[in-house]
Amino acid sequence: MAFAQLGGESTYQFLNLISSPRQAALGGKVLTNVDYDVTQGIYNPATINVEMDNQLALNYANHLGGISYGTAAYAYTVDRRTQTFHAAVTYVNYGSFDGYDESGNSTGRFTGNETSISFGYSLQIGFSDFYAGANLKLISSKLEQYTSLGGAFDFGLIYIDESLDFNAAVVIRNVGTQFTTYAGLNEPLPLEIDLGLSQKLQNVPIRWHLTFENLQQWPIAAANPARATTDLNGNQTQEKIGFLTNIIRRTIIGLELFPEKGFNIRAGYSFRRAEELRIIEQRNFSGLSFGIGLKFNNLRFSYTHARYSAASNTSFLGVQISL
Repeated sequence: MAFAQLGGESTYQFLNLISSPRQAALGGKVLTNVDYDVTQGIYNPATINVEMDNQLALNYANHLGGISYGTAAYAYTVDRRTQTFHAAVTYVNYGSFDGYDESGNSTGRFTGNETSISFGYSLQIGFSDFYAGANLKLISSKLEQYTSLGGAFDFGLIYIDESLDFNAAVVIRNVGTQFTTYAGLNEPLPLEIDLGLSQKLQNVPIRWHLTFENLQQWPIAAANPARATTDLNGNQTQEKIGFLTNIIRRTIIGLELFPEKGFNIRAGYSFRRAEELRIIEQRNFSGLSFGIGLKFNNLRFSYTHARYSAASNTSFLGVQISL
């Protein structure tokens, strides 16, 4: 008998991948950037705004295990610059695999890939400082001979205090279903609820970001069998996961230096990634990410390096063009 690792709780997991180098550098999930960054609309549709007008972003990530994926986003403003519409694509290529049946006989090579196309829109709620937005996503997945189609919505709400330069946002992602299943079994989508805060400091060119992820799941932390302790009588005690540990593991922090300039530096830290992927008694800086952004006329370039484990890390490249 064999037992697999934890997983398989939902399908279309790629929907929650990091969408841009800027997101990756700030810890992986940022909900509150309301500016030129057109890729931000993929993760929080409430941030879609007129500064994204005619902006095209192309991003590529060399992910773990030879997996490659990328995103593209574009926004256009109509109706006398009062309404902005957003469109985006996320594509994942899992590479090529050697197939075998249960007896070990080769069945040839196969591939896997998934795609999501989204359309988003946001609006101001009355004359308040609150903005709401939604994305409609159409999803296609092909894994070996199995295919699946699905659809989902993202809903976002953001509060913008211009006097304090403070933003707060909440996002409910991937509310939807499969239209067609892989093999007759209907699976849930990876529902996720996130809360984000950010503020630009008054006298220092720094914007801080604080995100609490996966609020729909409690607890989020699981005991690591490798950290079980054994007493002199041979009795094992599993690692204890308390309330504070569960709060910390859903926390992501990020800092952006010179956020409004032509050159900026970004850094972030994901506590859950750091804790779940670190190696006992070995320093490998899991959970840490850092990147830069450069602006040349109508072009913006971004690069991020994110630490996952001693075995593998990722690089994220992106360019945004003002058309």
